[in-house]
Amino acid sequence: MAKAVFQEELCKGCELCRNACPQGIIRLSEKINSLGYHPAQLTDQGKCTGCASCALMCPDIVITVER
Repeated sequence: MAKAVFQEELCKGCELCRNACPQGIIRLSEKINSLGYHPAQLTDQGKCTGCASCALMCPDIVITVER
């Protein structure tokens, strides 16, 4: 089972990963990280296919995909 892992404390909430996700399962969190941003997070880990589109799009390399 694939798993996308977000380093929420480093995420700047640019939403590029959200736009790149073909499953549409990424959203911005309601909480704010230590940098003052709403970090991206998965809404349903079980629907993640491990395509890594989100990780490839992330300009800050805060997403890793485990397969």
